[in-house]
Amino acid sequence: MHRVFVSVDFEGLPYIVSREHLAPRRSLFQEAREIVTRFVAFTAEKLLEIGYKEVIVADSHALMINIDPKLLPRGVKLVRGYPRRFSMVASSKGSRFAVFLGYHARAGASSVFSHTYSGSTFYRVSLNGEEASEYLLNAYLLGEWMVPVGVVAGSVELLDDVRKYTPWAEIVKLKESIGYYSAISASIEELLEELGKALDRAHSKSERGELKPLGIDKPIEVRIEFMNPAYAEAMELVPGVNRVSGREVVISVESMEQAYKIVELAALVGSGVRSAVEVR
Repeated sequence: MHRVFVSVDFEGLPYIVSREHLAPRRSLFQEAREIVTRFVAFTAEKLLEIGYKEVIVADSHALMINIDPKLLPRGVKLVRGYPRRFSMVASSKGSRFAVFLGYHARAGASSVFSHTYSGSTFYRVSLNGEEASEYLLNAYLLGEWMVPVGVVAGSVELLDDVRKYTPWAEIVKLKESIGYYSAISASIEELLEELGKALDRAHSKSERGELKPLGIDKPIEVRIEFMNPAYAEAMELVPGVNRVSGREVVISVESMEQAYKIVELAALVGSGVRSAVEVR
């Protein structure tokens, strides 16, 4: 396998602290786009320099059209657009290892922009009783596909989870939260230097067989607590989904692929209900 997969989020990147950073037409989106593209281009160039023949980059924030493709090097394939099956890890199968770039803490954590998958839809997402971040959802699905996580770069508050679940993964601290809308980060040059070292170490671990796919016990209980009871009411229409409280649903599935699809569907259900009855 001569390919590495890179999943790229926004909220764990340095300097991104305002909602004005997070979407096209917002006043600081171009600044955020330049930051994410610089980190992605550096990561891809480093992996190609190490000797990997192909780098698959999944643009994985919001509408998933954030990275400027004109600034990416030869040898990169860019996955863009939302919605898409397997969302943040689309096209990752068959990769040597994965890099999570710009990742943030789970919903409810005391951390800048903490949320899980859809901050406007989900209050909490759990797998087999464990509260799940996007990092954990993605790492479990990649593990089912035998792709280990090699590097996680993002918010400091996420990294305890990384040490707990994938202790073999290299860690890069891109920002430390001061509040939900505030954080402190080192200079871009210092952060890129640390990221480059982490990629080197992950490659060496991969060569030595030290990177491991993350497993999860089956069957998997997926428990989703929504922000609004109306979302749970709509989700209850899905066969196999049980509504256990006003805002909460549970379903048991046999694979992480199925679990991931349920989370994706629930996010779309919440968005659909908002569009139908709340946003006018």
